[in-house]
Amino acid sequence: MEAVQRRRVTVRGVVQGVGFRPYLYARATGLGLAGHVTNTPEGVVAEVEGAPAAVSRFCEHLAADAPPLAVVDAVDHHEVPVAGGAGFTIIASRTGGPARTLVSPDVATCADCLAELADPADRRHRHPFITCTHCGPRFTIVTGLPYDRAHTTMARFPLCPDCAREYGDPADRRFHAQPVACPACGPRLTLLTGRAGRPPCETPDEDPIAGARRLLAAGAIIAVKGLGGYHLACDATHPGAVAELRRRKARGDKPFALMARDVRDAERYAHIGPEERALLEGGVRPVVLLRRRRGAPDPDGAAPGALAEGVAPRCPDLGVMLPYTPVHHLLLGLPGDPPGPRLLVMTSGNLAGEPIVTDDDEALERLAGLADAWLTHDRPIHVPCDDSVVRVCDGETLTVRRARGYAPLPMTLPVPVPATLAAGGDLKNTFCLGEGHRAWLSAHIGDMDDLATQTALERAEQQLESITGVRPALLVADRHPGYRSARWARRTAGTRPLVRVQHHHAHIASALAEHGLDGGRPVIGVAFDGTGYGDDGAVWGGEVLIADYAGYTRFAHLGYVPLPGGDAAVHRPYRMALAHLRAAGLPRTPDLPCVAACPPDELRVLERQLERGLNCVPTSSMGRLFDAVSSLAGVCHYAGYEAQAAIELEAAALGAGAAGPDYAFGLRVPEHPGSGPVVADPAPLLTAVVADVRAGTDPGLIAAGFHAGVTALVTELCVLARERHGLDTVALTGGVFANTLLSTGCARALRARGFTVLRHGRVPPNDGGLSLGQLMVAAAATPEQHPHHPQRGEVHVPGGTRQSA
Repeated sequence: MEAVQRRRVTVRGVVQGVGFRPYLYARATGLGLAGHVTNTPEGVVAEVEGAPAAVSRFCEHLAADAPPLAVVDAVDHHEVPVAGGAGFTIIASRTGGPARTLVSPDVATCADCLAELADPADRRHRHPFITCTHCGPRFTIVTGLPYDRAHTTMARFPLCPDCAREYGDPADRRFHAQPVACPACGPRLTLLTGRAGRPPCETPDEDPIAGARRLLAAGAIIAVKGLGGYHLACDATHPGAVAELRRRKARGDKPFALMARDVRDAERYAHIGPEERALLEGGVRPVVLLRRRRGAPDPDGAAPGALAEGVAPRCPDLGVMLPYTPVHHLLLGLPGDPPGPRLLVMTSGNLAGEPIVTDDDEALERLAGLADAWLTHDRPIHVPCDDSVVRVCDGETLTVRRARGYAPLPMTLPVPVPATLAAGGDLKNTFCLGEGHRAWLSAHIGDMDDLATQTALERAEQQLESITGVRPALLVADRHPGYRSARWARRTAGTRPLVRVQHHHAHIASALAEHGLDGGRPVIGVAFDGTGYGDDGAVWGGEVLIADYAGYTRFAHLGYVPLPGGDAAVHRPYRMALAHLRAAGLPRTPDLPCVAACPPDELRVLERQLERGLNCVPTSSMGRLFDAVSSLAGVCHYAGYEAQAAIELEAAALGAGAAGPDYAFGLRVPEHPGSGPVVADPAPLLTAVVADVRAGTDPGLIAAGFHAGVTALVTELCVLARERHGLDTVALTGGVFANTLLSTGCARALRARGFTVLRHGRVPPNDGGLSLGQLMVAAAATPEQHPHHPQRGEVHVPGGTRQSA
């Protein structure tokens, strides 16, 4: 009698809701094996029995041959007693025990579903919720594990006989596709229109999609329910609609994201290389920041009309995405549909500063002053998830905002961490849960100055705990005494220890973790951003730190200048220009654009404020220096959104068409190592900029020269740090390095001098990546600060503990 063997196989990773059980079913039946497979909180568990050679073949290359959406972290198998029986079955999911499987992100509609959507002979023709095992909502509908329909927001929609047959057939593309539905049993799309003084009402005599397309073509603004929240949409080629949306949303000059029907429509307005095309057309479908064309001809003569100027005023980039849900595809039109808008503004459904709206009743209330109509449906969104934002820098993906399509996939950590929750920062907040060699960065939460955003943080954290099984015994927060995220962490910690981590140390640690460095050797960390609380109480932001996970030394920084009025200086860059002029000993005269931009009464008050040092915290911020030069050159005097002055300065430099003047910082280098950090003095650079402004030099050339001057400074400081500390790895981090002109210049110059350069890719360089660094720094703290040695109260990770300069 032929020998028989039975093995139990456990597969961990993103293996639920991605067709893994039917994959194993087909594999087992093809090899003539008996047994079963099921979902568990730990992952997918199968038992296979049969000839030893067939069992071995079943276990070989499981990960390599896995379904396209699966992410296999580990495959474990071992022999178990033979049980007998015939046939291979898929059995009901097992519950109980800690969750250890991974939930898939939401995935754009696949090609097979799109073909069915457009096929009049298919029963799901034009069905707004068409999906299968290879696409559709995942993360935003999951309410628990294991990932079964009962643990999603689809639980309220009983399957019709046809869908139930597909759902139960292992050979079908929709086998155990939890969001599966059809017009007979699935969610229903509704178009609600509002009238003055009346609540929104349904339009029963008109197809919701046709009605929405008609309204958009007429210049209306529509709230569209997506995967992770509501968008506000309007025709991007309708100047009046775009201007009205900007006014209603209190958007200032902040660019809107666009949704194009296909890449050809987007190519009329922006340059699209092969890397950008792959991002636009892939399964994630993020917003891709593209360099916009200026006066370029229509490539094929069939693109939509001229883009409204109000979409992205004075911005060098356009943020473009392609449709990623069936509703989006229908809204932009299938082949043969009547003409309608082919390019839509698609911006988050909220007022400026508020979190994205997900609840339907809340959408009718909070968006009442913003939308003319609501294209909505009755499938609930369990957790908010904004669109991800990426760009291509030197041929590689740079994540600016990590959310839909990427969250909640974990990062693999180079060193194990205890069960920890890191609260992140107050701008572009994300939090991070970690345990062992895994860290789960949350989706983008938002800016913490709004109470609703803080509530969204709390709900998202609870949901992520529930699907990861991490129960944090240690919490981490920024050192800033006024951060709302830190206060939330303090309240949430209760009796658990809370570690406070310096802002720029966390930025550098985030870059190290993303690149898999274990922290055994320090790096030269260049952390440039707008604001971070410093060890001396100043606002840091132009920092060069010698850092590992365990600590840091401040090797160099931008020279201090007063920050007059705090946030007022951030929103009015001319204030920073005037502060820098005073610090540099340069007279302010009416011929300088920054002086002319400052109202006379404010100028008098500002001068007294700077003379007396009233409400003037010192800052070393590189972000604020970008603001100052932007205003000094006459590029941008008022910032209606974060980094507007710097973005417009980059745009001016890109449009210069030539190298700018040679600008250089002064360096004050201590004679003796350990006697203090190197200070980069911007006064010589500003003196040259002022002379060029007065000589009538083109602002674009000044902007180009400034970018080159900052690049030269970074290079000079890193060379000096290598001479003093023998280090040759540089991490470029902080929001300023989202500027690709600067990032590219610095990386090229440093590599030319033999440095290894670490830049962000999967994790944002801005504060959206801060929580990952906080997690790593806390894990490297002394044993007394770990949860196995509980310690109430707050602990500060040391800085400045090594020899400086």
